[in-house]
Amino acid sequence: MVCAFQGWNDAGDAASSAVSFLASALDARRFARIDSEEFYDFQANRPCINFGENDKREISWPTVEIFEAAAPRAPRDLVLVQGTEPSMRWRAFGSHIVDLAEALGVQVVVSLGALLGDVPHTRPVAMSGHASDPALLERLGIQPSTYEGPTGIVGVLHTACADARIPSASLWAAVPHYVAAATNPKAALALLRKVEGLIGVSVDVSELETAAADYERQVGLAVRSDPDIQAFVERLELATDSEEESAHEDVPSGDILAREFQRFLRQRGREGK
Repeated sequence: MVCAFQGWNDAGDAASSAVSFLASALDARRFARIDSEEFYDFQANRPCINFGENDKREISWPTVEIFEAAAPRAPRDLVLVQGTEPSMRWRAFGSHIVDLAEALGVQVVVSLGALLGDVPHTRPVAMSGHASDPALLERLGIQPSTYEGPTGIVGVLHTACADARIPSASLWAAVPHYVAAATNPKAALALLRKVEGLIGVSVDVSELETAAADYERQVGLAVRSDPDIQAFVERLELATDSEEESAHEDVPSGDILAREFQRFLRQRGREGK
């Protein structure tokens, strides 16, 4: 079972994009949907009105959908869980997912997330995570997370699976905080590659690779057009390459530069249109 949730756990839409791409590549079929009435605050996650067939107005409610996919040459089939992070009753929500996993005979649950970090867009995506089993953590081949603090539904679900003795792993990709408003296919690709290695699935990711290259090129053009942002990114690159604490000294305020950079990107988007 591979899970991702839009919202707090999903910087740059990286986690949800990875699962969506996996579902599309494997022609996944939706077989269940979790009742949104129990788990969402509709003032925080408002339903949307759309026009359906024959121009009939329909309401689309925030929810979590569950898909099945047969993965070629993989040892087992996949269950994909994706949707909006629930607003409330997280323990009950986690119990629903655990019950479903047990009923379907799921052997491992992999949850995906993405966080904002002081990382440059020009370097390989920094990955972290944790697993309920040391063997799983070794297969991930990433730095174990030492994070302590507020968590989202991904952290709650991982703990629920561990409590139910279902092997589980949580993978996180770091997204540059100065370009947080843009969808990040580079981070989505990094998450998907880790999933492939962990559960033995292989999909054609050439489309995602192209999107990742375009993302890096477009962000690079925007960065080079602003000397302050470029200087900031160069310092991040130095810090990443050297891994020395001294490289972090005298770095300009990331928050200020991030706001200015995102304003610049919005202006470029309007000009492009």
